[in-house]
Amino acid sequence: MSHLILLPAGIASVAIWTFLALFRGEFWRLKNRLLPSAGPPATVAAVIPARDEEEFIAKAVRSLRSQTAPIQIVVADDESTDRTVACASAEGARVVRTGRRPSGWKGKLWAVSEGIRTVEGSPDFLLLTDADIEYESREVVASLIAKAAEGFDLVSVMVRLRCDTWAEKLLIPAFVFFFFKLYPPGSPAAAGGCMLIRRETLERIGGIGSIRTALIDDCAIAARVAACGGRVWLGVSVPEIRSARGYARASQIRAMIARSAFAQLRHSALLLAGTVIGMFLTYMAPPLLLFSGNALTGALGATAWILSAVLFLPTVREYAAPWWTIFCLPGIAGFYLVSTVESAVRYWTGRGGLWKGRHQDPKTETI
Repeated sequence: MSHLILLPAGIASVAIWTFLALFRGEFWRLKNRLLPSAGPPATVAAVIPARDEEEFIAKAVRSLRSQTAPIQIVVADDESTDRTVACASAEGARVVRTGRRPSGWKGKLWAVSEGIRTVEGSPDFLLLTDADIEYESREVVASLIAKAAEGFDLVSVMVRLRCDTWAEKLLIPAFVFFFFKLYPPGSPAAAGGCMLIRRETLERIGGIGSIRTALIDDCAIAARVAACGGRVWLGVSVPEIRSARGYARASQIRAMIARSAFAQLRHSALLLAGTVIGMFLTYMAPPLLLFSGNALTGALGATAWILSAVLFLPTVREYAAPWWTIFCLPGIAGFYLVSTVESAVRYWTGRGGLWKGRHQDPKTETI
């Protein structure tokens, strides 16, 4: 009886990894890369929403001021209680204090909207970026403009996440791997740390107000752009764009995932159940099958596990994590799955994802 259960699971696991290897846009190769390039002349306004970001905001603003492409920089303060405003102002950014948040708006999106409202003139592009993002090459924004000049309305980069602590080395490469598996090349998706959007395109889709209730705002805006006939590009950058925000402990990464994972599943218990089954067959089943004691199911488990390790290897190399972590993907996936279930429990119990004192996605939320 157990063999009748294990054999289909083994076949399914191998089939899943074969599909991911051959028919998912080769997401695992990270082949969509923003290359150094000189874009055509264009005006850019960078809008940075910031809530208690005194640790990062100065370097973020400084890195934008160093760009070869001229940029006006607006920091939209989202009710900070620390020295965020003073730090941003000292670096030459124009700081806008957001007014009272209207009903129906997420805090970050209201800050972005308020920042855009105060942009001077009519820039060709808006650069929507986060307070912890540093543009280490002076040519990055010019390269973003050059990519947009290829006919894209929204150009977005998955910034290089910090990968210094053991928790980061073990868990962060998988975060990037899972993201691009979910949003392979050609998908109408974006990464919120760095999004360059044509001002006219943003106006055409109804502005930030059109996604004001979205918790996962980057993918929401990309979907809006695609729905209105715009073209979206998403990749990684060779001229480095990096996040300075660190995650010293695994619990911090778990909290980051739990804030929004269930929202990604549209708060659906059915999708959550499908995710649990899918993650088990894809990641956890292979090692269990390998040590099942049956030669055939063991071979299927080994094949699936090796395929997963081979596909994971480019991301591990990208982040200079230990090579042996490619074989840890089953356990890492289990960690992410537990965090996703925690996200659902938080939603159902009315706690949502806590971020800097603000519950972002509780079930009882009325705004």
